[in-house]
Amino acid sequence: MPRTRSFQISQHPTGHRVRKTGGSSTDAPWSHQLVLAELAWRMDAAINPVAWVVDDVSFVKDGDESPGVAAQYCGALGKTANCQVAPSVHLVTDAASCPVNWRLFVPEQWDPAAPRTEDVAAVAARRQRCRIPADIAHVPKWQLALDMIDELESWGLDPPLVVADEGYGQDGAFRLGLTERDIPYVVGVRSDTALLEAEACRSVAPYAGTGRRPVPRYRQRRISARQLVLEGGRRALHAVTWRPGSKGPLRSRFAALRVRPAGRMIRRAHAGEELPECWLLAEWPPGEPEPVKYWLSTLPGDIPLRHLVRMAKIRWRVEHDYRELKTGLGLDHFEGRTWSGWHHHVTLVSVAHAFCTLERLNPKAPAAA
Repeated sequence: MPRTRSFQISQHPTGHRVRKTGGSSTDAPWSHQLVLAELAWRMDAAINPVAWVVDDVSFVKDGDESPGVAAQYCGALGKTANCQVAPSVHLVTDAASCPVNWRLFVPEQWDPAAPRTEDVAAVAARRQRCRIPADIAHVPKWQLALDMIDELESWGLDPPLVVADEGYGQDGAFRLGLTERDIPYVVGVRSDTALLEAEACRSVAPYAGTGRRPVPRYRQRRISARQLVLEGGRRALHAVTWRPGSKGPLRSRFAALRVRPAGRMIRRAHAGEELPECWLLAEWPPGEPEPVKYWLSTLPGDIPLRHLVRMAKIRWRVEHDYRELKTGLGLDHFEGRTWSGWHHHVTLVSVAHAFCTLERLNPKAPAAA
C-alpha cells in the first residue's frame, strides 16, 4: 500500500475509502483520525523518523467552558494555571519532524465517574455542552501516550524508538508499557529514581529450619540515580558532541552506566525473575556541582555513547515544532468550545505544519518555507 496519497481521499487501514468534506467548523462531518492517519503515512515516508517523541503542550484559557480546561500544570507558564493540556506524538529526525497524533487530556473535574466528583449532574451537563463523547474519561497522560502509539501502529507505522521527558519517563507504568510492546525507549527520569547496579543479582538466604523457606531476592541496597552517578565521580564522564547548534557544536559531559530499575511497579512486574538491565545516562556539564539531567534507555548495551546522547537530546525538534505551531500556524488560537472542534483545529494545523516541512525538505522548492 503506498504511503503517499492525496489528502482528499484516503484508503484507511480498515479498507474503507472516505472522502474528507467540510471545513474546520465544529459540526464538520470529517474524521480527524482519518486525516491524521493519512498525514502519518505521508510524513513517515518523507521524514523516515529515527524516533517517535511523546510530549505535551498547554493552552492558557481565561474561562472554564472549553473542554478539558482546569487548574493544572501549564508548561507554557511553568506553573499551575487555568489551561488545557494535550499530549502529542511526533515523527522526528534531526532534520525534520511532524506531529501526527493528538489527545486532549481530560482532568478528573471533567469525569463524572471520578471518585472525587461531587456534583455528577453538573459535570455531565458541562460535558454535554462541549459535546465530549460518553466514552471519553479521565486517563493519565502516560496512558494517552501509549494509546496514541497503539493507534499509530494500527495505521501501519512501526516505532523505531520512543523518546519522552521525565513527565512521562518517571512513571514506571509508561516504561513498562513500552517494554511490553517491544519498543525501545530513551526517557527522562528524576534524580531520585530507584536503581540497582547491573551487577546486582538475586540470592537466597540460608534456611533457618523454621517458618517459610527464603525466596530469591535482591539483597543489595537500592540507590538513587543521582547518588550512583556521584559515586562514579567526574572520572567516569565523557565529553560528547551530539549535533551542530546555531552557535557552534553542542557539547557536554555525560556518564553512561548499566543499571537495573528497581521501582515498586517494575519489581512487581518482574516478580520471580531478574530485573532487566538498561542504560542510565546523566548529563554533568562543566562547572556544575552535580548532574543536571538523567535518562533511562533500553537501547542495546553496545550502542555508542554519542548515539545514545543524540537520541536523548532529539526532543529539541519537538520544542521547535511547538514554537512554529503556535507562533506561525495558530495552534493556540482556537476559541471554540467543543471536543470535535478542538480536534479538527489541531489536525488542520498539523497538516499545515506538514506542508511547511515538506517544502523545507524539497530541494526544488523556490524558497525556504
